[in-house]
Amino acid sequence: MSDAQPARPAADRPSAEAPWPVRVLSGKLKEYIDRLGSVWVEGELAQWNVRAGNVYAKLKDLDQDATLDLRVWSSVLARTSDEFRQGDRVVVLVKPDFWVKGGTLSMQAFEIRHVGLGDLLERLERLRRQLAQEGLFDAARKVPLPFLPRCIGLVTGKDSDAEKDVLRNAQLRWPEVRFRLRYAAVQGERAAADVAAGIRELDADPEVDVIIVARGGGDFQNLLPFSDEELVRTAAACRTPLVSAIGHEADRPLLDEVADLRASTPTDAAKRVVPDVAEEWARVQQARARMANRVTGLVSLEIDRIAQLRSRPALADPAWIVDSRADELLRWTTRGAELVGRRIETAESRVAELAGQLRALSPRRTLERGYAIARRPDGAVLRAASDASSGDALRVLLADGEVATTVD
Repeated sequence: MSDAQPARPAADRPSAEAPWPVRVLSGKLKEYIDRLGSVWVEGELAQWNVRAGNVYAKLKDLDQDATLDLRVWSSVLARTSDEFRQGDRVVVLVKPDFWVKGGTLSMQAFEIRHVGLGDLLERLERLRRQLAQEGLFDAARKVPLPFLPRCIGLVTGKDSDAEKDVLRNAQLRWPEVRFRLRYAAVQGERAAADVAAGIRELDADPEVDVIIVARGGGDFQNLLPFSDEELVRTAAACRTPLVSAIGHEADRPLLDEVADLRASTPTDAAKRVVPDVAEEWARVQQARARMANRVTGLVSLEIDRIAQLRSRPALADPAWIVDSRADELLRWTTRGAELVGRRIETAESRVAELAGQLRALSPRRTLERGYAIARRPDGAVLRAASDASSGDALRVLLADGEVATTVD
């Protein structure tokens, strides 16, 4: 065995026997990072949150999936007149800052400038214009939601806050509501395809009356899948009424534009899809109360009208009409009888007069004075003796009868 001892590590190098304390490593990291100094970096703003005048942002690489946390103090913003938002393409003068106590690395911005519209925002705007020209955003395409859906299809992340918000608020409003859950990835590369597949699956289910696509809030980059063209076209082709509940009020992906209803949050979606049983019961009670008041008012009005009619003299004592007209009726009856009798007497006298005239002109009266009428058998009257020949049979009409005779 050799007596030679192993070489000891240098005093400034750590080892298992002589490790560095955390503060030493942190201090050396800070010294190394500080030597980098300030550098200009280009990227796209994936997040832009203003808090108390300062901005906490995320700077995304334009081509690769790389992101840096960025702090912009209010004093830096005060030196520029530009306004920034998610999706803007910028160049930033940053200085890496390592926080020893927390062990975190961030970038402090000393200057920020626009370099043009961000690639993502430009692509989304181009797609938005294309879909709008195709009419997929038209209000005429949107269909109304059913008043009380029998079954609600929900596309959301498994065990997500959005799922809990929708289920809880819907069941609070209508305890008997039923859901058909379709879990899907709501961020990442496969989110758009997964959500589109969920919409198609629920749209094919005949029991589903309305579909809700729900996701909680997030930054601009996390909500990009809900502006995917395939997903948007799938939603536009959906025959079942579709509700989009993505992010918060300020978030507006393209899915919101083609959906039949846009809800500001998942909670808002539950409130707008499911009616409140307490509110509906209150409306029923109010309607019943209005109907009862209306019927009561109509009955009371008719009772008052009947009472007014009954209080009139004609209905209060109807016999007065007969009594007041009895004498007048008697006078007219007597007058009528007198006039009728007079007319009858006049008519009888006229008839007797005409009868006398008629009797005076009657041939029978002539016969009664001793005259007779000779007629041939055929009824012809003889007016001269020469009209008869010897042997002619004649019939002689007398006042009280008729005799047959023959001419000699």
